[in-house]
Amino acid sequence: MTRRYWNINLEEMMEARVHFGHGIRKWNPRMSPYISAKCKGMHIINLTRTARFLSEACDLVFDAASRGKQFLIVGTKNIAADSVAWAAIRARCHYVNKKWLGGMLTNWSTTETRLHKFRDLRMEQKAGRLARLPKRDAAVVKRQFSHLQTYLGGIKYMTEVPDIVIIIDQQKEYKALRECITLGIPTICLIDTNCDPDLADISIPANDDAISSIRLILTKLVFAICEGRSSYVRNP
Repeated sequence: MTRRYWNINLEEMMEARVHFGHGIRKWNPRMSPYISAKCKGMHIINLTRTARFLSEACDLVFDAASRGKQFLIVGTKNIAADSVAWAAIRARCHYVNKKWLGGMLTNWSTTETRLHKFRDLRMEQKAGRLARLPKRDAAVVKRQFSHLQTYLGGIKYMTEVPDIVIIIDQQKEYKALRECITLGIPTICLIDTNCDPDLADISIPANDDAISSIRLILTKLVFAICEGRSSYVRNP
């Protein structure tokens, strides 16, 4: 895998509050190599390590995108949801930003059935058929459609399990991470000081409680994916 320059600098990360970890009582000892100091009862993340692993992640997604691989971005906590949707739409990735449904990947046949149902309902809605249903039936179908839109809207075009999964907040998305591990899907995970850095293929130590931090990490990854996709289009 060729190493490239992704314009990752420490000043920008400090401004985005990437270096702020959790309180010193709430930490995973395995994160010790990624912590540079303690300040006011809080662990400070070593941004040199963050820059290194973020650069490695950018190299990975660039190479994958340049070969036409598909990505899934997962981040369901409130402060991450909008950034996840923005990043996925910009980089033409699939995403889950509301709730991870158990078995979404490991029980792909069930997920695929739900997606087919969702697509059928979307087509019926666009064709105006739902408006012609009896009032009670229409209400039931609309509730079902709304439910599917909320939880599957970000993966409505996904036809198979993704090639790489990007996870925001290992603790919150542990179920998704375990499914990826079970299936052998490579993962890139944003990890705070309370996480286990050994679970993901590439773990990026960073503040997972600040919108600015999450946005910065996603922005770098999105840029790398877009660059890779451009390379794929030029050299199919």
